[in-house]
Amino acid sequence: MTRLARTAGLSDVQQEILSTVRDFVDKEIIPVATQLEHRDEYPTEIVDGLKELGLFGLMIPEEYGGLGESLLTYALCVEEIARGWMSVSGIINTHFIVAYMLKQHGTQEQKDTFLPRMALGEVRGAFSMSEPALGSDVSAISSKGVRDGEEYVLDGQKMWLTNGGTSSLVAVLCRSDEGHPEGTAPHKSMTTFLVEKEPGFGEVRPGLTIPGKIDKMGYKGVDTTELIMDGLRIPANRVLGGTTGRGFYQMMDGVEVGRVNVAARGCGVAQRAFELGVSYAQQRQTFGKPIAQHQAIQFKLAEMATKVEAAHAMMVNAARKKDSGERNDLEAGMAKYLASEYCKEVVEDAFRIHGGYGFSKEYEIERLYREAPMLLIGEGTAEIQKMIIGRRLLEEYRFQG
Repeated sequence: MTRLARTAGLSDVQQEILSTVRDFVDKEIIPVATQLEHRDEYPTEIVDGLKELGLFGLMIPEEYGGLGESLLTYALCVEEIARGWMSVSGIINTHFIVAYMLKQHGTQEQKDTFLPRMALGEVRGAFSMSEPALGSDVSAISSKGVRDGEEYVLDGQKMWLTNGGTSSLVAVLCRSDEGHPEGTAPHKSMTTFLVEKEPGFGEVRPGLTIPGKIDKMGYKGVDTTELIMDGLRIPANRVLGGTTGRGFYQMMDGVEVGRVNVAARGCGVAQRAFELGVSYAQQRQTFGKPIAQHQAIQFKLAEMATKVEAAHAMMVNAARKKDSGERNDLEAGMAKYLASEYCKEVVEDAFRIHGGYGFSKEYEIERLYREAPMLLIGEGTAEIQKMIIGRRLLEEYRFQG
């Protein structure tokens, strides 16, 4: 049988990378994922293995010690990793968003300082936009960065940091009114600050506190935290790109990469759900034959496989569009929206195929059933994606009356 979600036109190098990652997932992640997830345990050995494979430097240019690969290669690797355990793909996602933002927008000094160590996984990245009362309205950010001589003083509370505890570099979006007169549009008075810290919880540097992990329904293992800034002082040369007021655009550029990543995660989780469903359907017997021979189950499998293929194709298209240097917010929004919705549906169908056993923690599908909902929210809700898609469509199909 031809495996689902194959990608045409890959180079020999890309195929070799994916084969290596797939073997790692099958041997090192899938056998331990459910056990670690039930304990909400950080996958230290898995992360160390990813470092050895060079995956933390996958998209970082070779001049900084990375592999210099494309977003497509990265997305396909994420798809494979999420197929094993979605939390692991989350660990590298925020790291790569920060690395990408540094590569695209950082000063030369910032690139030289951080990218080589990020490529090795010695410096681990996290990024922070959301706040407790923020939701999807990024323009309502209240955290502030105020200039004080050769430093900025940061105050505010951020929310939903993936890698909040384990990271050592956080890209934090704050308001900065310096040089922006009253009445300036909110998105034009935001700045991304590069905040270095010690990994861990509690006060990780003067003025910066990372409270304990947020207890979540799913997406366990990876640490999701708050970040509290109270008189946090950072040097002025840690403004991303060296100029204030560009933070919103820098973050949105990074989020486009993140949306392709979330689409890839949805594809990976859906693939695994299909694998579990089609396997169980051939083993479980009712009325004297495997349930896979019942037409109702075959219809489910057909729908699931079609959704896996469609989501994968849209994710690949969005990644290739970004790699070409073209604007891809439409394609990334579509891919993220479709892949996350289809993932939820494929996981639920696999859950139904398992019957009562799907409700048991002994079966892997139970974990996937709790993980899939996060993808409906991460990097923008379905409603936000549809808003982006709708606006872009009206740009492309403007009525010429």
